[in-house]
Amino acid sequence: MATEQTVGINPSIGASTPDNLTEQKRLGKRRKSKGAMARDLAFYVMLLPGVIVLLVNNYLPMIGVIIPFEDYRFQDNFFSSLVTSKFTGFQNFVFLFTTSDALNAMKNTILYNIVFISLDVIVPVALAIAMSQMWNKHIGNFYQSAMFLPYFISWVAVSYVVYAFFVSQNGFIDTSILKTFGIDQIDFYSEPKFWPFILTFFHLWKYTGYNLIVYIASLSGISGEYYEAASLDGATKWQQVKYITLPLLKTTMIILALLAVGRIFNGDFDLFFNVPKDTSMLYDVSDVLDTYVYRCLINLNDVGMSAAAGLFQAVVGCVVVLLANVGVRRFDPDSALF
Repeated sequence: MATEQTVGINPSIGASTPDNLTEQKRLGKRRKSKGAMARDLAFYVMLLPGVIVLLVNNYLPMIGVIIPFEDYRFQDNFFSSLVTSKFTGFQNFVFLFTTSDALNAMKNTILYNIVFISLDVIVPVALAIAMSQMWNKHIGNFYQSAMFLPYFISWVAVSYVVYAFFVSQNGFIDTSILKTFGIDQIDFYSEPKFWPFILTFFHLWKYTGYNLIVYIASLSGISGEYYEAASLDGATKWQQVKYITLPLLKTTMIILALLAVGRIFNGDFDLFFNVPKDTSMLYDVSDVLDTYVYRCLINLNDVGMSAAAGLFQAVVGCVVVLLANVGVRRFDPDSALF
C-alpha cells in the first residue's frame, strides 16, 4: 500500500531543486533590500540636501576643467564661452615649465611645504607630549587655548603686526632690539635671506595650536595602564615616550602627513602674499605658485593659464598622495589611508 501511494507523488513537492533555491534566495534578498529602503527612507531624505550641496559645489564646477585647455574668452555667459573659446591643448601649461619665475615659484612651493610638513608633525607632537606630562592641567589647558588662538587671526592682521616689527628704522626690531645692542639697522623688506625663517616662524605660530589639538586628543586615548606598567618595570619618562607614546601616535602622525602631502604643490596664498606685502625684492624667497599665478591673472588677465596651474596642482597633489600611501602601505599597512 505504501508503495502504491508514493508512486504518484511529484518529487518536486517538499524538496527544492538548485534552481528553486537560487530563485528563493534572490527573492529573499530583494525583499530585504526593499524593507531596508523603506526602513531607512527618512535617513535618505535627511541625506538629500547634503548630496545636492555636494553636487552643486564640488561636481558641477568640474565642467570648468576644460578651461586649462582653451584660450578662454568670456562671451555672453560662462557655458557659451566654454564652447566658443579656442582649444589650445597643453599650451597653457607651458609657462609652468619654461619661465624662470614659474620654476622658482614651483621650487619655493615644494621646499616650503617639505619644511612645513616636517615641522607640523615634530613641533605639535613635542608640545602635546610636554603638556600631557604637566601636573597642573589648568595651566596646560590655558597654554593650549593660547596657542590655538592665532589660528583664528586673519593673515591680513598678522601682516600689519609683522610690518610693525620688521619695517626699516621705525620697526620694533630696529628701534628696541638692534639699537639696544648697538647693531646696525636692517631693512628686512629688501633682504630676502631673512624671510624663509620669518615665514616659517609665522606658519608655525598660526597652525601649531590647530595641529596640537589633534595630537592631544590622540594622547587622551592612550590607556594609562601602559604607563603604570612601564613605571613598575623601572622605565624612565623618556623611555615611556619612546616606547609607548610615539608608537601609539605613529598612525595619527602618518595620516596627517599624508593629507598634508596632497597640498605639496599648493602654497598658503595669504601667508606668502600678505606677510611679505607682495614686495618684489622678496620674490626670490616668497614667491610660490599661488602668488605667481595670481599676479599672472591680474597682469595678463589670462584665465586659461591660471586654471592650468590649478589643475596641475590638483592632479600632481593627488598623484603624490597615492604614491605616498602606496609607500606607507608597503611598510605599515595599518597606517595607510586606504
